[in-house]
Amino acid sequence: MTAGAQQVNVLVKDAVGALPYANVWLEEPGKGAPSGNDGTAMIENVPEGEYTLVVSFTGYIPYKGKIVVGAGRNDFEVVLKPATSLDEVVVSGTLKPVNRMETPVPVEVYNPAYFKKNPTPNIFEALQIVNGVRPQVNCNVCNTGDIHINGLEGPYTMVLIDGMPLVSGLSTVYGLSGIPNALVERIEVVKGPASSIYGSQAVGGLINVITKDAEFADTFSFDSFYTDWGELNVDLGYRGQIKNVADVLTGVNYFNYDEPVDNNGDNFTDLTLQHRVSVFQKWDFKRPSERIFSLAGRFFYEDRWGGEMQWTPEYRGGDEIYGESIYTRRLEVLGKYELPFSKGLMLSFSYTDHDQNSVYGDVPFLGQQRIGFSQLIWDTTAGDHSLLFGAAVRYNYYNDNTTATGSGVQDEPDEVVIPGIFIQDEISLGEKVKWLVGGRYDYDRRHGSILTPRTALKWSVSDFDILRLNAGTGFRVVNIFTEEHASLTGARDVIIAESLKPEQSWNVNLNYLKKIYTAKGHFFGLELSAWYTRFSNLILPDYDTDPNQIIYRNLDGYAITTGVSLNADVVLRNGLKILAGTSIMDVARVENGQRSRPVLTERFTATWGMSYRIAPWHLNMDYTGNLYGPMRLPLLGELDPRSPESPLYSIQNIQFTYDGFKNFELYGGVKNLLNWTPDQGNPFLIARADDPFDQGVEYDAQGSVIPTPENPYALTFDPSYVYGPNQGIRAFFGLRYTLD
Repeated sequence: MTAGAQQVNVLVKDAVGALPYANVWLEEPGKGAPSGNDGTAMIENVPEGEYTLVVSFTGYIPYKGKIVVGAGRNDFEVVLKPATSLDEVVVSGTLKPVNRMETPVPVEVYNPAYFKKNPTPNIFEALQIVNGVRPQVNCNVCNTGDIHINGLEGPYTMVLIDGMPLVSGLSTVYGLSGIPNALVERIEVVKGPASSIYGSQAVGGLINVITKDAEFADTFSFDSFYTDWGELNVDLGYRGQIKNVADVLTGVNYFNYDEPVDNNGDNFTDLTLQHRVSVFQKWDFKRPSERIFSLAGRFFYEDRWGGEMQWTPEYRGGDEIYGESIYTRRLEVLGKYELPFSKGLMLSFSYTDHDQNSVYGDVPFLGQQRIGFSQLIWDTTAGDHSLLFGAAVRYNYYNDNTTATGSGVQDEPDEVVIPGIFIQDEISLGEKVKWLVGGRYDYDRRHGSILTPRTALKWSVSDFDILRLNAGTGFRVVNIFTEEHASLTGARDVIIAESLKPEQSWNVNLNYLKKIYTAKGHFFGLELSAWYTRFSNLILPDYDTDPNQIIYRNLDGYAITTGVSLNADVVLRNGLKILAGTSIMDVARVENGQRSRPVLTERFTATWGMSYRIAPWHLNMDYTGNLYGPMRLPLLGELDPRSPESPLYSIQNIQFTYDGFKNFELYGGVKNLLNWTPDQGNPFLIARADDPFDQGVEYDAQGSVIPTPENPYALTFDPSYVYGPNQGIRAFFGLRYTLD
């Protein structure tokens, strides 16, 4: 040991005892060591002075603090606590940052480490391991999709980035693609109506993607993986600083897949070919008053196509070779500015410009969607009341080349401004009980006044038991562009049977959350929820009345969704960590006394993520998967030979990660271990794939398809019979590099 240098001994332990193989690091000299079998890490040749000590151990909350190294013995002790999603800070439930255990509104939290257990090229696919959330692919050819929450279709799910409503419905697949994982701080999921805070679209639930604060992000990050199908995904993140002006966070996502595969032999691509570039930048400005001012923007471009294997761009829009080609450009801007007039006065705003240039065979679809949103909230307190006042305005513009926005040569863009105001009061009724009441008023010139009240009660039975009861309402205004991919393919005619009224819903949710710490140092977190939602004026696409049409109308009756879900968060002291959940649900609509089940709604789901670390080998093992119950599928008539219900199916994945190199991680594994694909047990997936332009289809005088020797099942071309991805088993490997 050199003169003047000291030995630093750090004992790492939890509530039970020593933790071997923990990572112990002193930031300033850049020195560290793992803890031994007795939990002690010894770092030699440390000069006297003040240092930042960082301690981490898989499954525990990292520690970071200051220590002073002096002459003589330098012994320090660090006690780590198990890391669980129950301890996260959330904002989505009440628009206020609060510990998840304290909020009256149930919010589920997922951090990037959870999604790294099964690396995916976009957040849309990553959500497949979240309980009660199902990414639904809506087309066998172009693979666009939406997010289902608790069995409800995609248009009922609102997607936000940093609390700003940017995407919903069809555009979800684009809004959740291209966000570099390195820039995501966490993803918050709220199940059930949230319109009293967020307005239209937040009927079934919301997904809030929270990006990192530029000041605390990694200096540089790189994450790339490649699959044996030929998929390449690259994420880059960089944090810079403009002195005394702003911290700047930049992220770039690149994805490419250009190797057509047809394993099911229908002469159509099993997976859509894609070329995608997304650039994200966020500025956190440094104001002298230390008030918040952030500005972020993202540009997204994607060229995707699927279709017959021999399709090339020269056939785009023609009737020789069938292909679905989609060019998408999106611009997103969002920001927050804390006003100087009063503490807690925040102005937020966002704007999206979505341009879609598509052809579905020989049917062109040109659509533009612009959404502007601005919101002013005042967060204040008065005695036992935590108050939130808000005023918001939403601008929607939509135009396309279909009858949805005009007929013939007439162009009638859908353009509307929806103002709204809301209030929320969270009342402390003693130390253990909080009661939240609130409501929102919106005005839509097409539908008049819309009221959406809600209330929530939280009872802290003990420090480890939380009981919540929520009741609220939601509303949604239909927009064909965001509703149904099949309405754009040309495979079916779109019929709007009447002037559509806004949907409304009432929801009751009972939630119980339990923390258990055992004497042996294990942790168990359990969360049980039961819900009931009733819809009026339900807008559903009717596939059944006429197999050649999609008929939009308000349901003359009501619809319900009921269910229960259970999430388990387990951290064992031996390094095993499990996050698993299951949901059982019943989704139905009632009209004229008849009860029916909508298509593509499962009765139960299960998801899991299991991790285990072998510390001496620097090896992490992750096993993830999901299980989906049967769903009713959209058939084209009584003669259609395909199964009317999907089977019970499961997609499972395994990954191994080696982190023995400084700042580097090497990972690889296998996706879809069971090699499941939806064509198993079906004669075909795409109806009349051999005649995509329906040249051999014959009709009767009423326009109905008639069976012929060439078309014995009386089918037309239709790619909407889809409920899961067509990709079978595949290997992947990747590399991560992070510079703090």
